[in-house]
Amino acid sequence: MIEVWAPRAQRVRMRRPGHPDVAMTAGDRGWWVADVELADGDEYGFVLGDADALRPDPRSRRQPRGVHEASAFFDASAFGWTDGAWTGRQLAGGLIYELHVGTFTPEGTLDAAIGRFDHLVSLGVTHIELLPVNGFNGVWNWGYDGVLWYTVHEAYGGPAAYQRFVDAAHAAGLAVIQDVVYNHLGPSGNYLPEFGPYLRDAARNTWGLSVNLDAREVREFIIQNSLMWLRDYHVDGLRLDAVHALRDESPTHILQELAEAADALSAHQGRPLTLIAESDLNDPTLILPREAGGYGLTAQWSDDYHHALHVAVSGETVGYYEDFGALGAFPKVWTEGFFHNGTYSSFRGRDHGFPIPPTVPTWRLVTFGQDHDQIGNRAAGDRLSQSLSTDRLAVAAVLTLTTPGTPMLFMGEEWGASTPWQFFTSHPEPELREATAKGRIEEFEKMGWDPAIVPDPQDPETFHRSKLDWAEAATSPEVGVDHARLLQLYRDLAAVRRARPELTDPAFADCDALSGSGADSDDPRARWFVLQRGELSVLVNLTGSSHTFAVAPDAVILLSAGGGEVEPVITAASGPDPSGAASVITLAPDSAAIVAPARP
Repeated sequence: MIEVWAPRAQRVRMRRPGHPDVAMTAGDRGWWVADVELADGDEYGFVLGDADALRPDPRSRRQPRGVHEASAFFDASAFGWTDGAWTGRQLAGGLIYELHVGTFTPEGTLDAAIGRFDHLVSLGVTHIELLPVNGFNGVWNWGYDGVLWYTVHEAYGGPAAYQRFVDAAHAAGLAVIQDVVYNHLGPSGNYLPEFGPYLRDAARNTWGLSVNLDAREVREFIIQNSLMWLRDYHVDGLRLDAVHALRDESPTHILQELAEAADALSAHQGRPLTLIAESDLNDPTLILPREAGGYGLTAQWSDDYHHALHVAVSGETVGYYEDFGALGAFPKVWTEGFFHNGTYSSFRGRDHGFPIPPTVPTWRLVTFGQDHDQIGNRAAGDRLSQSLSTDRLAVAAVLTLTTPGTPMLFMGEEWGASTPWQFFTSHPEPELREATAKGRIEEFEKMGWDPAIVPDPQDPETFHRSKLDWAEAATSPEVGVDHARLLQLYRDLAAVRRARPELTDPAFADCDALSGSGADSDDPRARWFVLQRGELSVLVNLTGSSHTFAVAPDAVILLSAGGGEVEPVITAASGPDPSGAASVITLAPDSAAIVAPARP
């Protein structure tokens, strides 16, 4: 039995190559059905009304010849899964690794990515987060222009390769989180409005017409898509893109419905299922329990943590970074999660955000020093490694992996990849190619960037430049970033995070922080920080000279980073110490250390 929701069509025919069209029967609420059985690989589509053009199935699992052509039936149950003993991974205590399939390896496929699992395991990664893999027009794209949400992009290997990827990830002990986009559809190949009111004709968001969450069938389209990934593809969680763009006035928000559906499936399957929201609202309602009036999502991204970290290591204070140049910015995100929690945002020109209740576990915030957006939405797509020294990158690593939240790395960050991550598209339509390139330049001109440095998204070299160079991971150049040294540091930091319970303690009450300025008090790059996680301290010196910190008499150094080849040592204090400490540690410029009382 084949069915499709097409309330806008007066008649619907099912078309299969080599077969006569089959008239479908109208059912309730705009559903059409046909008594047809398809085998794996059979191509088909729908013809709407009096038109003669074939349209792909809105719930197509596979598009072997692109989003404008016929769908192919995919039998998800035919795969021989080997992960029957997999019990999943909870997010608490985890380490997420965000990657884009097309640029993670030279081949740009899911099968090729499997070959890098050993690297991720050695790094201490627990969760792989894939940028969107659903069908879009063209060959390469970030994935956020998807138009067929149920498909897996054919150039990545299609749905069968996706099953192999998840199965192999579980065999390696890695959970998989899939990035999904439910707030808009791409500009090419979106035939959904011909079938039904999937979009609101008079309401827009940043990317186009907003999704019509007033229609029950559209809500079910989203919910069933989420369950497809979690159930049929054995995925362990979803990252929900830009949920602030979901306009929903219904009594039960779509995010709560998604959380309820995931929780029910989790209980049935006996493994944790994670939903992570990307939100610009700084609103803890998303992650509060439903019993407390929240939506019950597992976690949400904290861009504020990124902004504070970025300013601390780079000194950049343009645009939305402006407020984060304040001396207390990083201590605030360390101890409270959000910087803007009801405070004035100069970038927005208004008060923004809400406080996180102190009883919320810290791990419900996903925090990071770099991610696809914060790199790729820069004019040149430049990473921190393209402007910072190895020592500064080492300090950024310490701040990323000692976070009270759940740390997330962006692919290649762990060795200071020199390759940029740029915005790339491959729209085949000339008018769309031109509009995309022009719009990108205009966007950065408004922000004061030199348009000459903005790469053409449609130039194939923009995509190829963004591919990781894995040879770098084992090199230590005489000039520039010491990739091997940085990679070892990330591995060591992940090991310390696993070994010390203070670094996974979820209590905001056990977090404390203070900061001070170097000789140049106006320079946000010249700060020192004392960041507490219980009895453990993260000491950071980003000033231009050595800085001495008081530590407990029985403190030992668990790890030090940056500062060139200068190894810090703990020594007895030479004079009266107002803090009562009997020992001190002196850190060179651009260095950090993790210290804690020695274990008995």
